[in-house]
Amino acid sequence: MGAADSDRIRKNSSTSDSHKDVPWSRWIVERALRKLGNPPIAVVLWNGQEICTSAEPPTARLRFHDRMALWRVALDPRMQFGEMYSRGRLDVDGDMAEMMIAVDRALVRIGRIDFGAGGPHHWLRRLLHPNTAAQARQDVHRHYDLGNDFYRLWLDDQMLYTCAYFSDPGMTLEQAQLAKMDHVARKVWLQPGEKVIEAGCGWGALALHLARFYGVTVRAFNTSHEQIVYARARAREEGLHDRVEFVEDDWRNIRGCCDAFVSVGMLEHVRPANYRRLGDVIHGCLKPNGRGLIHSIGRNKPQPMDPWIERRIFPGAIPPSMSQIMTIFERHDFSLLDAENLRQHYALTLRHWLARFEQSRGKILQMFDERFIRMWRQYLAGSLAAFEAGGLQLFQVVFAPGGNHRVPSTRQYQYNAGSPPSPSWFSAQPVVQDTPHPVASQNGDANQNGRNGQHSQNGQAPRNPTWNAATS
Repeated sequence: MGAADSDRIRKNSSTSDSHKDVPWSRWIVERALRKLGNPPIAVVLWNGQEICTSAEPPTARLRFHDRMALWRVALDPRMQFGEMYSRGRLDVDGDMAEMMIAVDRALVRIGRIDFGAGGPHHWLRRLLHPNTAAQARQDVHRHYDLGNDFYRLWLDDQMLYTCAYFSDPGMTLEQAQLAKMDHVARKVWLQPGEKVIEAGCGWGALALHLARFYGVTVRAFNTSHEQIVYARARAREEGLHDRVEFVEDDWRNIRGCCDAFVSVGMLEHVRPANYRRLGDVIHGCLKPNGRGLIHSIGRNKPQPMDPWIERRIFPGAIPPSMSQIMTIFERHDFSLLDAENLRQHYALTLRHWLARFEQSRGKILQMFDERFIRMWRQYLAGSLAAFEAGGLQLFQVVFAPGGNHRVPSTRQYQYNAGSPPSPSWFSAQPVVQDTPHPVASQNGDANQNGRNGQHSQNGQAPRNPTWNAATS
């Protein structure tokens, strides 16, 4: 991760820049650090001079090996930092993730988290990179078809490449990914015998989990050939091929009828210009009493994708804002039932991934070169920093057709460890109490132990009457 790594890939880097350039370079660094909000990092020039504008001790040191690398980063930081790091023309002494967290937190503090975003290269790529079905297939191939053996080294044992759910921060990654799948299933309150359509199924773990533990049948769509082949093989091995169908096709071609529509980690690749069409697809397959869930990386406001990640890691991706997500639902009068932000869960997920990635560095180097390792290290560390500091969000949105009244009236079912809500949740009548509610009591009797069942010995809150929209 230090200079020894970069020596293997650094070619023709200048190591003899004139000392007369140092004052200008120092001025550039000081100005850049102030624009970044004076993060607690130090910049070390090629001649050994160290620059830090923060009153705090530096969490890491950014070491430039030549003058042109510095000037490139100064002119286009979002794009050129990744280019110069992956080429070994700059290094990070210390923890790269903590350095990037320090920078992102400083930007959040001064209200400039979108510093350097967009620019001419972003709009040029939008013109030259249309999100057609054919282009989307190419984009998926570039990222997801790098080889199952590569992803197996640092994902969990079921190869879920989306945010885990840590109901306990001490969970292993495997436990948290299982918890995420149950969290998704409970949110759409699946019932045995129902039909589910999944858009963007990865290596198939969620579809197989829903069929095995919730008694549903699933049609799962994906354009990654390697992932589909892997998922189909796993379904056959586990005896679930009669309940889960993996379809190698684009989301635009989804057909069929379902009780629940689920998409986990696909929306980032759809692009906002296609959100209304995605809404049309959902409308065409979701039953009137159906439910849906979309799980996506997002932002607090509309904003372009980081240009380096889009070019080198995730071509064609755009994390949406909540206002953009709503355009999926509005044309067909879908109702938003629940929205949850799992940003901190994704930061912890990425810590697990990055640690496993670094532990597998030797094996990855046998598959790819040093530049690839540095690119993916920066991608994982930078993503971790963005979620940790608040530049990226993770939205889980639950929705249903506007005329669907068969929806739970509270969120309690989401966090129960037992079964999904029973049909009684959808037809409950108001419970009439025989005695006055404690708040309305005039004589203070509500403070007596156990009065009206309002306080239990285990300290749990009283159970309130259950209503739903159909009866209230």
